[in-house]
Amino acid sequence: MSAARDALSRTRLLTLTGPGGVGKTRLALKLAESLRKRYRDGVEVIELATLETGELLEPAVAAALGLRDSHPDPMGLLVEHLWGRRMLLVLDNCEHLGLLCAHFVERLLHATPRLRILVTSRHSLGVHGEQVLPVPPLSVPGPGRAPHEEVLAGRALHEVARPGPMTPGRTVREVARHDSVRLFVERAAHVVPGFSLKAGNLACVVRLVRRLEGIPLAIELAAARLRNLSLDELAYELDRRFDVLAAGGPMALPRHQTLRATIEWSYRLCSPEEQRLWARLSMFAGGVDLETAETVCSGEGIDSLDVLDLLTGLVDKSVLFRDGPGFRMLESLRAYGGEQLAPAERHWLRRRFIGHYRELTETHRTDQLVSDQLERYLALRRELPNIRVALQTCLNEPALAPLGLGTASAMWCFWVLAGALTEGRYWIEHGLGLVPEPGRTRATALWVDSMLALRQGDLDGAIPRLEECRELTGSLGYEDLVPYAVRTEGVAACTAGDTRHGLALLCESLALHRALNDMDGLMFNLYFAAAYGSTEDPGLAAEFGEELLALSETHHALVSRAYAQFALGVARWNLGDYTQAEALLTAAARFTGEINDRWCLTQCLEVLAWIAGARDEHERAAELLGAAHSLWQAAGAAPERLCYHATWHEQCARQARHALGKPAFTSAFRHGTKLGVDRAVTYAVRPQEARPELRHSP
Repeated sequence: MSAARDALSRTRLLTLTGPGGVGKTRLALKLAESLRKRYRDGVEVIELATLETGELLEPAVAAALGLRDSHPDPMGLLVEHLWGRRMLLVLDNCEHLGLLCAHFVERLLHATPRLRILVTSRHSLGVHGEQVLPVPPLSVPGPGRAPHEEVLAGRALHEVARPGPMTPGRTVREVARHDSVRLFVERAAHVVPGFSLKAGNLACVVRLVRRLEGIPLAIELAAARLRNLSLDELAYELDRRFDVLAAGGPMALPRHQTLRATIEWSYRLCSPEEQRLWARLSMFAGGVDLETAETVCSGEGIDSLDVLDLLTGLVDKSVLFRDGPGFRMLESLRAYGGEQLAPAERHWLRRRFIGHYRELTETHRTDQLVSDQLERYLALRRELPNIRVALQTCLNEPALAPLGLGTASAMWCFWVLAGALTEGRYWIEHGLGLVPEPGRTRATALWVDSMLALRQGDLDGAIPRLEECRELTGSLGYEDLVPYAVRTEGVAACTAGDTRHGLALLCESLALHRALNDMDGLMFNLYFAAAYGSTEDPGLAAEFGEELLALSETHHALVSRAYAQFALGVARWNLGDYTQAEALLTAAARFTGEINDRWCLTQCLEVLAWIAGARDEHERAAELLGAAHSLWQAAGAAPERLCYHATWHEQCARQARHALGKPAFTSAFRHGTKLGVDRAVTYAVRPQEARPELRHSP
């Protein structure tokens, strides 16, 4: 800790290295917490072990920082957000991302002069200016001098005889000072209540922690076996296992072999059913709950009724740990488990795994008019690491590529709500490259990819996809997909600045959805028509907004209701009904602030600023513009890029600047940018009579 703190005061990139299980992550987390007050703009810890591909590194880091990647350059978004910030970024478990991670860190450090990065990895990144701090195992007691240990200091560990009594020169207090001993005793006491270090077990404990070379994970796995073995039996079992491994190799086992030997020993002491479940659970990068484990992992030697008992057994053996309602596995154990899958079992398990997550994404679609929209979204967000494994597995096997493309397309609304547009396009465009055959799967993916591109302002990327989609839907007779293609064309026209033509296309698409009685498609179409049509025809837009609000409330669809309130609020603003507009936007801001939907929230704060300006509350308008500005930046977006925001944004800022004078406007605006999400929402939704008087000095 001391060395790491000192290193971070002298370098902008510190990499903690060491073998798996040595405690790099725990050290990094403890270090980050201890340094939190040193960094004015905070400390952010980002777990990368569940990221299956380095190509998603940039959008994944952006998402972890709360940034919505609404344009195709997540690195540019990160640089803009982090430039000038004095903060510490912790990237945990980077070894599997290779050169892509090294290039990412190098570019980020070069572009953000005040940022410092702490990395954990099994090897250094090799980046210029990197300082490497190897993380040693926990300290272990030195060799003893008891009658049965007289040659311990000069012999390899695997040759040592069974330990005898300790000499009077080494006391319990002295041995207990070593961290490896303290960890073993602490974990043993969890397994055997009342366990403590004393003269009678001192030699055995010392032998164990030395045999395990002070590696924390190895010590925890060994201590867990005390449920079934005495301390002497535990030491004997470890001796036997390590003697076999060392017999045909070097005199002392390197540390990575020590950990592997401990994991392998722990695996062999599991029942055959526990071994099978351990191996099958290695598929789950993001952990697993009981129901999913029963669904995916049962069969072929595991009865579904036994899964709970097997999970409990693996928890008792420190192979799994509880994580909320589910279970997780450390990466070292997960990697070992994956190696134990036979080819036939791996083939069977992959298809079961993929099928489960394809069904999950279909039953948790967030683009449907249902009462559990929010719960579906949160479930997909929790399961995203496992969904990524399923998608990557599909794209690695050509025969499964259509299934992967269909899964990524079904999640289009999740990609939008989560601000994961770049990731959504990554999976869809890779899938389109692997599924060139004309068909429903490709046609659907084409309009989805176009919509995600438009949300990023990538008109050039959207148009070719749209053209192919229209051609396919026409030639193959997919009448139910035509409204989606037309709707996306309408959004494209509005994005290009032709709102009149865009609104006409959105109205055409609405009629098609109504004819097909497609209420889910109608829901989103009403939103786009209300929002994009609010400046072109605010009366018609208000009708669309009212219809969407009524639909959402009838179906208790809370997320859709918030978007309906926003779209209707914009239309009411354009009609001059400030009171109704403010009520709608305040309600939407309160809800989207609670669920951290920053896209809708940002737009609500923007329009609430206009309303404040229209009431001559120019200081409030300037502060709300500032609050919205910081969120626009985080989203990689700008009000000027949305046709229904651009004109009013400029007018509001100009009037507030004129009324307050440039110094006072700038002061209020800057104050707003520093509010943060929670304080901005609190201020924005506070009733007018309860608003505190704002005072800003030029």
